[in-house]
Amino acid sequence: MGCQVLRLWLVVQNLSFIIAGATVIALVEFSTLKSSNFTAFISLVVLTNISGAVAVLSTLAGTILIEREWVVVISEGRPPEILTKINSIIRRIDLISKLFAPVITGFIISFVSLTASALTLALWNAISVWVEYWLFISVYNGIPALGESSQRRISRLSSSVVGESSSTSQERESLLSNDDEGNSALPRKTWLMNIFEWVPWFDAWKVYFQQDVVLPGLALALLYFTVLSFGTLMTAALEWEGVPAFVIGIARGISAMIGIGATFVYPVLQSRISTLRTGLWSIWSQWTFLLVCVASIWVHKSLLSAYLLMAGVATSRLGLWTFDLAVIQQMQDHVPESDRCVVGGVQNSLQSTLDLMSYVMGIIISNPKDFWKLILLSFLVSTLAALLYTLYVYLVRKHLFHFEKLFLLIKWLMGSPEDSHSI
Repeated sequence: MGCQVLRLWLVVQNLSFIIAGATVIALVEFSTLKSSNFTAFISLVVLTNISGAVAVLSTLAGTILIEREWVVVISEGRPPEILTKINSIIRRIDLISKLFAPVITGFIISFVSLTASALTLALWNAISVWVEYWLFISVYNGIPALGESSQRRISRLSSSVVGESSSTSQERESLLSNDDEGNSALPRKTWLMNIFEWVPWFDAWKVYFQQDVVLPGLALALLYFTVLSFGTLMTAALEWEGVPAFVIGIARGISAMIGIGATFVYPVLQSRISTLRTGLWSIWSQWTFLLVCVASIWVHKSLLSAYLLMAGVATSRLGLWTFDLAVIQQMQDHVPESDRCVVGGVQNSLQSTLDLMSYVMGIIISNPKDFWKLILLSFLVSTLAALLYTLYVYLVRKHLFHFEKLFLLIKWLMGSPEDSHSI
């Protein structure tokens, strides 16, 4: 059963990318299609977007399966630092891929053609699907615990379906008896509850908000509601300010390298101050670097302001990706096995929704002169995220700082040699 799901997932994912690449090739090669056959043109555009959306959705499903389920199962029974290392390596591979993929694509488009770029995408997915399948099956068959976890999930789903069908039968009998007694209030209540239960995602969100780590999850999701990243909105604003494209590209590369550096920093911090405190230090370090972005608003020289903005965003990636790893590991540690994929799915959907909302805000505040408003809004949301996580740390630890150690440090800095031995 697990192998069949893997096979289906990989085929859907790669086939969607192949279709998207083929439709882009058709649109580029038949550039006059819009005027000669508008229906065919619209059909190709729609097919490109649908296949691309399916590809992204299937990729997200695979990410949830690997990061939320497989990694935890593989590291079970091993020292805790193994989970930390696996998480860091996976995120490192992800960030390196995101760094080099647009660079390679840009080279192909610049030195060959757009058609060659789309063709490369289609061929890459046609070839890589076999390699991916071999790698996944090798891991799945090589670690029996993955198959056992899959079987437990199937058993839980089967039992839940049986339980729901029996409870539905009981509700129907109860409704019939209540109708005979002329009681109309209870049926109305049950009818409303049935509407919510019919909505597929309602139970998933209910499970998500029942988790102990809901506050870290919300804090991480809020960080996606931002324009303070090298995305399309900030890039457009920087170009409007007159920043050359190659400078933006270099800044984006530096930002990515700092993010990759976070995957090396996280295991060191986690081993010394715990996952919980690593998250606290990292989110506030990100907040501190974002102050540079806020300060850029009041710099009157446009180019200097733009460079400060890029510097603040790039340096904040260290705290951002360290915090991302800290929250993921807390979810892996504290979310029950039965809820891992559900919670992971809700977390990713929440992040995607807030990411979409940042583009909506870009549409509402579309004048580049008003980009400072989006900077302030993003900073305020990041502050809210940091406060939410700080509240969570306080609820768990019942304190934020070791004040007695702070006082000893102050005494030592103020100077008595004998005090230094007590720290």
